[in-house]
Amino acid sequence: MLEIIKSRKNEAVKLAAKLVDSASFRRKKGLFVVEGARLCCDAALSNIEIISVYFTLAAQAKYEAYIAKIMQRCHFCQLVEEHVAQILSTTKSSQGVFCVCRIPDESHKLINMNPSGMYVALEQIQNPANLGAVLRTAEALGISGILLLGDCCDIYSPKALRAGMGAVFRLPCYMEKDTAVAVKQLQNMGFTAMGAVPAETAQSILTTHFSKPTVLLIGNEGNGLTETAIKACDISVTIPMKGRAESLNAATSAAILMWEMVRSKIQQKPEETSCR
Repeated sequence: MLEIIKSRKNEAVKLAAKLVDSASFRRKKGLFVVEGARLCCDAALSNIEIISVYFTLAAQAKYEAYIAKIMQRCHFCQLVEEHVAQILSTTKSSQGVFCVCRIPDESHKLINMNPSGMYVALEQIQNPANLGAVLRTAEALGISGILLLGDCCDIYSPKALRAGMGAVFRLPCYMEKDTAVAVKQLQNMGFTAMGAVPAETAQSILTTHFSKPTVLLIGNEGNGLTETAIKACDISVTIPMKGRAESLNAATSAAILMWEMVRSKIQQKPEETSCR
């Protein structure tokens, strides 16, 4: 039978708690924490390397099937008391199951992108819930991957992981600090770079065709794309809107734009050979 960790001062627990709280510590250690029975099991089934799993006695009884699958894939298993589990949780009603996972090898360089794919690039996204929602929608719609440009929030933050519902475990993510450099490299690889802007002068996404490999850039929640990004793109596109709303939530905009990308690609006629 597994021993139970009874102290919050346990070194392994303290490390996990710091991983939950600090993005810089996650990057330094190359580790992140997943909370929740289903999400932890999803990580295991998605071939994410699980260093350790912690769970309470109540969780062991309630989520036995999930935990059994997790334990088959992890290096170390440990029971923890309820008050110890509390310092690992960022939810109001914790399920009492936590995994410490290794951040996948960052081999996702831009050069490794699918040259015939459809991608979404997020520039300086700061809300982890928005980021997670975009990842979840992107996976559902079959988008090839996500690019994070500039200073975006951490895709391995607890809020982003919950909102993404495990999408980050399977969807390729690429990172580049310099937007202009990234866009130029993408263009040299044959991608068309489209910048999403709330401007009537931009081309409507409803009439935009995606006959070439495309990267669609979406900007920060408050300020949209930077001028640098807009100027670097081949074309600006917009979501036509009625009413008095000037813009949409970043995750909502991304969902509409990604749907139009996929829909246009499916309905595209064979003779259409250029982006307009």
